[in-house]
Amino acid sequence: EGQLHFSLQNWILLAAGLLAIVVGFMALARGSTVAAPLLLVLGYVVLIPLGIIR
Repeated sequence: EGQLHFSLQNWILLAAGLLAIVVGFMALARGSTVAAPLLLVLGYVVLIPLGIIR
């Protein structure tokens, strides 16, 4: 009880979220004003929470 049991789907979602965040910050460093925020929001608000909750 009280332990998190992550399945393969959880790990895939977490990895996709981390990848979206890294690519988002790389795009931000290049001056992107559209793709970077979208990727960062996708990673932080959608993929990482889904990876934890599912």
